[in-house]
Amino acid sequence: MISENRSRVLEAVHFIKTRIDKPAVVGLVTGTGLGESIAAMQVESSLAYGEIPGFPEATTESHPGRLLAGVMQGKQVIVLQGRLHLYEGYTPGEITFPVRVLQELGVRRLILTNAAGGLNPRFRPGDIMAITDQLNLTGTSPLIGPHEDRWGERFPDMSAAYDRNLIALAQTAAKAEGLSLRLGVYAGLTGPALETPAEVRFLKTIGADAVGFSTVQEVIAAVQARMHILGLSVITNVHDPDRPVAVTAAEIIDLAREAAPKLGAMLAAAVRGL
Repeated sequence: MISENRSRVLEAVHFIKTRIDKPAVVGLVTGTGLGESIAAMQVESSLAYGEIPGFPEATTESHPGRLLAGVMQGKQVIVLQGRLHLYEGYTPGEITFPVRVLQELGVRRLILTNAAGGLNPRFRPGDIMAITDQLNLTGTSPLIGPHEDRWGERFPDMSAAYDRNLIALAQTAAKAEGLSLRLGVYAGLTGPALETPAEVRFLKTIGADAVGFSTVQEVIAAVQARMHILGLSVITNVHDPDRPVAVTAAEIIDLAREAAPKLGAMLAAAVRGL
């Protein structure tokens, strides 16, 4: 018997398959201000989230809310241009609905991008960080509730959530493009209020190199789905708790957009190397 959650996902999948007839080998999620990082993609199909049955709509500025299918570096890809967040009022299950759709579409490699605040003092605005591990500080998980056997194990192992081979591929891609690639741990918070200096000190103490309001829920679902995951954070600002500088959401979006072409070059090179 199909669960209600999976039934909704399969309805969305059926709709997408009537519009997209080529299976994708890579799924890509673009973060805040990073929708234009896919300039190298030849778009063959575009669906607004609102067109797809059951698909939650992105409400945050700079998240267009479109599913794109096409070709990047000779590979069939599906791009989720814009994501969902806890601070929008969505549940973890709704946030990871797109990941489940990709899972049911047969996608096995997932690239997640986000805009993040830097915590590592060696980082600079505009840097790109490959996520090596994560801290889920949201207090919740997409796996809470009834278990769907078809989606994976009830207790997925998270000891290697981010694929080491894909991180190495990203490093090679960055080098080929003449770019430097940072490595670090990403801390996921609920948001939307930005971090206080005391919270920044705490996050640095527990080992975080960057912080943001996304990604960790999607990664948990994708690990359960046995996907190979690459996470890339664009560092938009760097926190100094001893000399805090006010930053606005608009400034963060602008900084992410400035870095989008650099991220796009790295993404294209990484997809080419798959």
